[in-house]
Amino acid sequence: MFLTKTRSPRDPNKFPAVQLFLLALVRVAEPIALTSIFPYAWRLVEQYNVSSPANAPFFAGVLISAFSLAEACTGMYWGSLSDRIGRKPVLLMGCFGTISSLLVVGFARNFWVALGGRILGGVLNGNIGVIQTMVGELIKKPEHEPQAYAILPFVWSVGTIIGPSIGGYFANPAENFPSAFPPSNIFAKFPYLLPNVICAGLLAVAIIAGYFLLEETHPDMQPWSTQHDLDSTAAETPLLPAQGATLHPAANLTTESYGTFDAVDMQRDETWHVKPSGEWIEDKNPSRDKAITKTVVMFVAALGIFTYHSMTYDHLLPIFLQDKRANDMLIYGFSPSSFAGGLGLSIQDVGIIMSFNGIIALVIQAVIFPLMANLFGIYRLLIFVTVGQPIAYFIVPYLTLLPTNWVYTGIYTCLAVRNLLSILAYPLLLIMIKESAPSPSHLGKINGLAASTGAACRTIASPIAGLLYGLGIEIRFTPLAWWASTLVAAIGAMQIPFLNRAAGNCHARVSVAAGCAWNKKKERRMSHVVHIRIEDEEEVEGQRRVLIREV
Repeated sequence: MFLTKTRSPRDPNKFPAVQLFLLALVRVAEPIALTSIFPYAWRLVEQYNVSSPANAPFFAGVLISAFSLAEACTGMYWGSLSDRIGRKPVLLMGCFGTISSLLVVGFARNFWVALGGRILGGVLNGNIGVIQTMVGELIKKPEHEPQAYAILPFVWSVGTIIGPSIGGYFANPAENFPSAFPPSNIFAKFPYLLPNVICAGLLAVAIIAGYFLLEETHPDMQPWSTQHDLDSTAAETPLLPAQGATLHPAANLTTESYGTFDAVDMQRDETWHVKPSGEWIEDKNPSRDKAITKTVVMFVAALGIFTYHSMTYDHLLPIFLQDKRANDMLIYGFSPSSFAGGLGLSIQDVGIIMSFNGIIALVIQAVIFPLMANLFGIYRLLIFVTVGQPIAYFIVPYLTLLPTNWVYTGIYTCLAVRNLLSILAYPLLLIMIKESAPSPSHLGKINGLAASTGAACRTIASPIAGLLYGLGIEIRFTPLAWWASTLVAAIGAMQIPFLNRAAGNCHARVSVAAGCAWNKKKERRMSHVVHIRIEDEEEVEGQRRVLIREV
């Protein structure tokens, strides 16, 4: 008779490609929901006659940023909830919330209903922090982290391509495709319903796949162990060989009643602090470990700074490319008026440039990031890209000084520099936030805080950048907005001395497990031997060392 539930074993040394693919399907929900409204937001505001045409861009910006603002207010709550009820339920609820938001916007008959729909989507979508936590819990080997964390920005880029494409192509179908959508059709009555329905359909597919195939990753909500789980248990760079407790399957004694055993009353997990000398100090309040430490705050702040200036780049670039060239530009000299205006490109030219920009970003995410992370290491590479961030913003205004035949070369050079630095920085920061967590049990809360911080910075970035660009137009000095972002990126670079790699306190996790004998048929039998396994973790020169002792 089996005394425990078994599950299909997953080799911890194997890269969890299937699970990460399922997470990617869910992750794409946020950028699609956030960006699908971009192409028609201005037209939608004009149609509702909210204010004068001159104020339409402002209200369009409010409509766009409402999602991120609401997400920032609730991200930490969803992360904490996932620590209590599990990652998977929260993830699926976030997808349902996004679908609700899309449908409300699609059926909106006035601006305020559409705004409420956007806010609803942000309130109910805390997926970004939860997904970051799940990636960290799926990855057991440090060498897999660069590839795994590169998936998140990769999927974001894919979503930012899919969302605007759907929104722009399928908005107002009765006008653009009159033969397929007659005036009496529901999509003529609700001109922005079709793109939202299509996006909702994509999310429904993600929900179905996630419900049936996605595994719960919360450490405290895993099925009981099997022989394969324990046979594959290994310590990274152990100081001493792992013996005893790691060689025998463990019975789960964390429940109050376990099969034919009598009731067991004991702590499921206990954490001890250990001094460098080896002296063990019992933690009197292990359940009160502080989740938000100084190290966590510094890395989350670094993520917020990065998110802010990265969003300003995405907002300013299309405006700068389409802004008219200054008539009195000096070719062979410099003056304040030399930087007036933009490049005067058409909308079609900007669309082509942004498409190539997406391709550059995808190549860097999929190929260059894993190679550079393995070559230089996570922390060193983070320092390099953080120091280089200001350059990406500082050089853009100089494109106005280039001869016409060199403009496109200059544009793609700027995009390559920006993508190389920006695409690498995001997954590196996610990895370091995970490493700075004082305990795996706090990952949901910490990643929720990081998600809220990023959403808050995205919310304020576009309005501030737009305001500065408008001021730059008035004073005939458009670099004002770009160099303001340069200053913010420089502040991020100055934060480097405070971004110490988190070795954390050395913790010893004491797990209680009952050794069970297995016959050839892998049937479980009761054992009267109880083992205590002590894992002493520390980090020396960037390498995690684990000392396992049997008591």
